[in-house]
Amino acid sequence: MENKKLTLTLLFDFFGELLTQKQREYFDLYYNEDMSLSEIAENAGISRQGVRDMLVRAETSLLDYEAKTGVVARFLSMRGRVDEIGSLLRRAQTLTGGEAASLIDEAVSKLEALKG
Repeated sequence: MENKKLTLTLLFDFFGELLTQKQREYFDLYYNEDMSLSEIAENAGISRQGVRDMLVRAETSLLDYEAKTGVVARFLSMRGRVDEIGSLLRRAQTLTGGEAASLIDEAVSKLEALKG
C-alpha cells in the first residue's frame, strides 16, 4: 500500500494542476496531510463516500495522465541513470590510471545517452 501512496503522490507532483480544485484539495489532505476520509468529509460538509469518490476520480485521472504521457516513468529512469553516473564518478575519484579513465568514459557515455 505504501508503494501505491508513493506512486500517487509522485503523479500528483507532476500532474496535480490538471485535476479540479476539489480533487487537488482532497488529494492533498488525504495523502499529504494524512487526514482521514471522515475528517475531510466533516470539514467539507459532505459525506465520507463523497470524499472517497472524489479521491478515486483524482487517482484515476493521475494514472491516466501517466499512461498517456509516460512522463513520470521517464523521470524515474533518468534519475536512476544520474545516480549511476554519480556512483561511477565517486568510484573514479578513488582510483588511478586506467581504471579511473575507464569509469569516467563509462560515466560520459551514460551522460550522452541521457541527451539522446
